[in-house]
Amino acid sequence: MILVPVIFWLLISQQTGAAFIVFLVAGISDGIDGFLAKRFGWQTELGAYLDPLADKLLLVSIYIALGVLGEIPSWLAIGVVSRDILIVAGVVLAWLLDHPVAINPLWVSKANTVAQILLAGAVLADLGFDLGLATVRFVLIWATAVLTALSLGAYLRQWVRHMSG
Repeated sequence: MILVPVIFWLLISQQTGAAFIVFLVAGISDGIDGFLAKRFGWQTELGAYLDPLADKLLLVSIYIALGVLGEIPSWLAIGVVSRDILIVAGVVLAWLLDHPVAINPLWVSKANTVAQILLAGAVLADLGFDLGLATVRFVLIWATAVLTALSLGAYLRQWVRHMSG
């Protein structure tokens, strides 16, 4: 979580190479944290909430910055952020209606997260080190868009089923 504002600031100040490196550090530290927690049983309830929250904050902030900078289409940044807001709103609404919903990531959501991470990494690497990844970025933009829409649809379907029944 600590690196989220750092990466956001680096992006908006056009220090994209440094932003990519800090993004890598955040990803590696998240992976090490997850491995250690599982390997040694260091999992906590707080960590179960904070880890996915930190991941979402990182991706959302990167997508907002890249959208504002024009490095990814604005519609994609809006779609990615809106999907997350709608999912959180659905969970909160279910809780307020005294019909809490269990949060279990779907396979399409996991694929969506992978696509979002790959796109963010590719754009940051391309911007920071001029790698010529235009085709890769194009493919990842559309893969992320499709998976974002499918993921939102799957969660909406699951939520409607839960709430109706």
